[in-house]
Amino acid sequence: MGRFALLLLLAFASLQLLCFAADDDTVFYESFDEPFDGRWIASDKDDYKGVWKHSKSEGHDDYGLLVSEKARKYAIVNELDKPVSLKDGSTVLQFETRLQNGLECGGAYLKFLRPQEAGWKPKEFDNESPYSIMFGPDKCGGTNKVHFILKHKNPKSGEYIEHHLKSPPSVPSDKLTHVYTAILKPDNEVKILVDGEEKKKANFLSADDFEPPLVPAKTIPDPDDKKPEDWDERAKIPDPSAVKPDDWDEDAPMEIEDEDAVKPEGWLDDEPEEIDDPEATKPEDWDDEEDGEWEAPKIDNPKCEAAPGCGEWKRPMKMNPAYKGKWSAPLIDNPNYKGIWKPQEIPNPDYFELDQPEFEPIAAIGIEIWTMQDGILFDNILIAKNDMVAESYRETTWKPKFEVEKEKQKAEEEATDSDGLSGFQKKKLQILDLIEKAEKQPNITIGVIVSIVVINLTVFFKLIFGGKKQPKVEKKSEVAETSNNQTTSGEKAEEEEKEEAAAPRRRRRDT
Repeated sequence: MGRFALLLLLAFASLQLLCFAADDDTVFYESFDEPFDGRWIASDKDDYKGVWKHSKSEGHDDYGLLVSEKARKYAIVNELDKPVSLKDGSTVLQFETRLQNGLECGGAYLKFLRPQEAGWKPKEFDNESPYSIMFGPDKCGGTNKVHFILKHKNPKSGEYIEHHLKSPPSVPSDKLTHVYTAILKPDNEVKILVDGEEKKKANFLSADDFEPPLVPAKTIPDPDDKKPEDWDERAKIPDPSAVKPDDWDEDAPMEIEDEDAVKPEGWLDDEPEEIDDPEATKPEDWDDEEDGEWEAPKIDNPKCEAAPGCGEWKRPMKMNPAYKGKWSAPLIDNPNYKGIWKPQEIPNPDYFELDQPEFEPIAAIGIEIWTMQDGILFDNILIAKNDMVAESYRETTWKPKFEVEKEKQKAEEEATDSDGLSGFQKKKLQILDLIEKAEKQPNITIGVIVSIVVINLTVFFKLIFGGKKQPKVEKKSEVAETSNNQTTSGEKAEEEEKEEAAAPRRRRRDT
């Protein structure tokens, strides 16, 4: 009994130490359980008209920071009690976001800002405010990624440059709560987790992981080097000794009439393929002066339906066996080939070495986005110095909500799948909606075609094999790539083109 009590006491002490360590390693935490006024400051800039609200997550009693209006720019910031250094040990950045109405074009990322001495004020927070790290979902057209961007000072030029993580993970396409985690390690490693699962691992100093790389190349092509005039880059050349054969006829056509073809019996030479619709009548409101002389619409000639054809019969064309086309000499290896010329490499005057990135401290957390959707909810924003702390928050704050939402989604899918006709009709409506969007936005036609194929295959396999409903295919609207100038979906989002529905014109004769 005494031994058991000792073990229990040790376990309790270990738990207490873990709790104290967790408290000590938690640099910043925002649960939004209480209204955010006073802690978070909305920008007064004219461009940022979006209204932030303290709102419950749909289906929960848990509160978050809500994007309440569509097609608006939003900016809000929270200053930390003191700046956080990213150079000492590990640093974990974590937050939850729920796209309650989906996300077709917009951002849901956070900016971890440098101290105000870098040149910004909370009331003037905007897209130019200097940040150290930008992290989180961004989606619009061809852009679908969980951004991780490090804004790093070049030690030689003093210029701040955005370095984008290559091949970042994509944004989940559902409307559930998801948690995004970035773990910065002292060995220059960074890990990106989505819902606690590692999706990307990279090294800050690797040229394979960031674009542009933090460390420049040691050598660069010599800008003053010129290709010699006699440098021959042609691997193959026409054989100068080749001669066109005497029987090579370059003028022979590719196709000729099939002389063996015979007009089918019963062909109606004197019958046109189309005739005026005998049942058509001139509209009462037709004005010959305004609309021109009225003509009855054409219909297929019913006499041609039973016959092999109507109108003038012509022999079909066939490939010309004598056709050879334009003669050209065969290619041979070029005896003077020297390869593809490249300028010589010289030492890069901008090269420098780094043992570790020159991280700027984090002094505030900001959300600065432009989104075409409302219903984006931010919650449980965390900065910690221990990834175990972030995992603990995921288990206690995110996972219970996610499990409830997932079960609800599953029940809704099963209810829909129980009625096969309703499911089919829903897919049909999706296709019609995609076609309508393609008509309004021709630039997404290819994406729409792919979407329709996916939907049709989904319906087919469900009819054959059954199973759960597949995730909805997201619309691809327009390409919005992120560049070193911090071009995000919010800044590249454009208003959708509006077209008036034009009624079909009445048929009239060309004059």
